[in-house]
Amino acid sequence: MAAALWLLAGLVLVLLLAGARRLRRGRARSGPRAAPRGGRALVLTAHPDDEALFFGPALLGLRRAGAAPAVLCCSAGNYYNQGEIRKKELEESCCVLGIPPSNVTVIDHRDLPDNPAVEWDTQLLATIVLEHIEAKNINLVVTFDAGGVSGHANHVSLYAAVRYLHSEGKLPEGCRVLVLESVGLVRKYISFLDVPLSCLLPTDVLFILSEEETEQAKRAMRCHRSQLLWFRHLYVLFSRYMVVNSLRLL
Repeated sequence: MAAALWLLAGLVLVLLLAGARRLRRGRARSGPRAAPRGGRALVLTAHPDDEALFFGPALLGLRRAGAAPAVLCCSAGNYYNQGEIRKKELEESCCVLGIPPSNVTVIDHRDLPDNPAVEWDTQLLATIVLEHIEAKNINLVVTFDAGGVSGHANHVSLYAAVRYLHSEGKLPEGCRVLVLESVGLVRKYISFLDVPLSCLLPTDVLFILSEEETEQAKRAMRCHRSQLLWFRHLYVLFSRYMVVNSLRLL
């Protein structure tokens, strides 16, 4: 009986793996669901490496859809006094993702410290972000949702600032906002096996990377050499955010 159950479990796993791979290839070829075409997209992050750890599928998917993504990073990541190193790593990572240095901006403001215990001032952050949106003629903003994926206070602060701009009608006409869905621990660490779930569950925009694009996203993360501690190697290997981004419109 036990052997039969193990055999059945193995068969289910094989079918799930095969189905996820096939669905992933098909989705990557057909493009992201409801993806915006063309235009100027801004991926708003809190730290150098956020673009690779969390938003690789969105950045590569936007490029595939014909958009011109830019990155606005709202701190230099100086928590361990590595800010200058991390800014250079960010440019290298974005280059791997196909984003030129002219489309990468780092805000190094003393009142926006890289600190997981600090919630950034919503008004200050909103002012800085809005100035960048207007200067770059941005028509799509992509950032974290209220959960911040990892619950980091700086991530959540970005959501609060963009939510404020959106709710107060301060964004330019036609500028939309997509927020990255935070998922539970199990879904977060099942890599491409989350693809079928992401396809079945309701969402507004879904970016799924092919195997080749996932390797590109991993190469981008490896540019952040100062951050490659053992647990981040595990994250790169197992996180669904290296393969799929599900986003909702504000």
